[in-house]
Amino acid sequence: MKHYLLLCLLAIGLVSCKKDRITDEVTEIEDPSTFAEVGSIDIGDVGAAEISAFDPSTNRLFVVNNFLVPNSTSTINKIDVIDFKDPSKMSVLSSISMVPYGGAVNSLSVYDGKVAAAIESTDKQANGKVVVFKTSDNSEVKVINVGALPDMITYSPDGKYILTANEGEPNTTYTNDPSGTISIITVANDYAVTTIDFSAFASQQAALTAKGFRIFGPGNNFVKDIEPEYITVSEDSKTAWVTLQENNGIAKIDIATKTITSIFPLGFKDYNLDGNEIDPSDLDSKVGVAAKWPVKGVYMPDGIAVYTSGGVPYLFTANEGDAREYTAITEAVRVKNNAVVLDPTIFPNRTALKTDAQLGRLNITNTLGDIDGDGDYDALYSFGARSFSVWNGNDGAQVFDSKNELDTKAVATTFYDDNRSDDKSIEPEGITIGKIGNKTVAFVGMERIDAVAVYDISTPTKPVFLQILKCGDAPEGVLIIPASKSPTKKSLLVVSSEDDGVVKVYTPKTI
Repeated sequence: MKHYLLLCLLAIGLVSCKKDRITDEVTEIEDPSTFAEVGSIDIGDVGAAEISAFDPSTNRLFVVNNFLVPNSTSTINKIDVIDFKDPSKMSVLSSISMVPYGGAVNSLSVYDGKVAAAIESTDKQANGKVVVFKTSDNSEVKVINVGALPDMITYSPDGKYILTANEGEPNTTYTNDPSGTISIITVANDYAVTTIDFSAFASQQAALTAKGFRIFGPGNNFVKDIEPEYITVSEDSKTAWVTLQENNGIAKIDIATKTITSIFPLGFKDYNLDGNEIDPSDLDSKVGVAAKWPVKGVYMPDGIAVYTSGGVPYLFTANEGDAREYTAITEAVRVKNNAVVLDPTIFPNRTALKTDAQLGRLNITNTLGDIDGDGDYDALYSFGARSFSVWNGNDGAQVFDSKNELDTKAVATTFYDDNRSDDKSIEPEGITIGKIGNKTVAFVGMERIDAVAVYDISTPTKPVFLQILKCGDAPEGVLIIPASKSPTKKSLLVVSSEDDGVVKVYTPKTI
């Protein structure tokens, strides 16, 4: 009997301690609902700390720094290299100047001891560059010419390719509007580059537009009007997806053949449906009080991340929205503007709708809404969707939208900025995905409330809210460092914010 009791006690002890059978060490599971700040560093001011990339071989963090010099219009374009061995005691080790390569550095990606930088030309309409540096000593490895205004860069997970989304923004008069393109760089082939455009889909313009794709710049040139924004790559490094923000679409790319295989129009979000309620006014004497309104949102995603589950690639997008503002075209207009004439049949309460307390303050696009071509608005379309969405990466079908939950959580935590109610609200911009403990987790950066929302996406069609974290001013980069590559051996969330130059680091508790 004594032996039996002893065996029982030993068994209970082994289970309660969660011992690893191989190492015989006590294991702990990270709780993704418990992220808390553990470190912070300020590297500048407006324009600093846009995007960060981490190199585990040197424990260094590489941070975009396009710092705007006070009382001037000039910027200092560089990459700051930060000692990240102890995230609670970060310091700048060195910097890499972008002066020899062109203009601003827009994005960074790290793989196998090398950091690749996407650098625009001093003439933004000219072709930009990708420059690869060694992370150990900042020395130059290779300079590669890519398309105009490379806005985002990423290594494929296997490190064989570097991809850039070349936005190809026009000049302010639209007299020079370069094509939007994707550059695919083959690392092993001495960084040989292939740059592809969207000309193969020009014949499909009418069909794509009918499903919510947008081609609306002066000249209505399909290839030049498309503006690639952000890239995500499948775990097997075979497929990439690129957000086409201003165009309200996602492009699918076969990396091996270097071809664009599909364009997915994203359609529109109806704010007159249950769960989609919004606050469209910053002058209604209320903070974040949502209601149904006869308005549609144009998803226009910025950040995108992919998570494959059950063989299906699920695309997670941060639906920021973005308006074109140039001398040749300014599409944002408030509903109360005299130029916005509401159809009397569709909007019988049009006089009340145009007041500041209702829809009068809401910014809409003047490129959509006159459905019957009679000069008045039959529908209203605002910028972004105030949400993140999940799309099937095979066919572009939407399988989830967070509806108005991000707004709701922001109001509940008093983070909500009512001054942005009339525009794009919380403005989801960046998104990244990582494995935290035994859950797959998405992190959504929200530019206008200076916060990051954390969601359990283990079931990708049913994300579950976990927590919201306050961060620096206007978070641009959201980076997850897995515990296996982290200097602390715990998962680290790195959030870099472009309006105050602050990089903050968070880590979860264990259970």
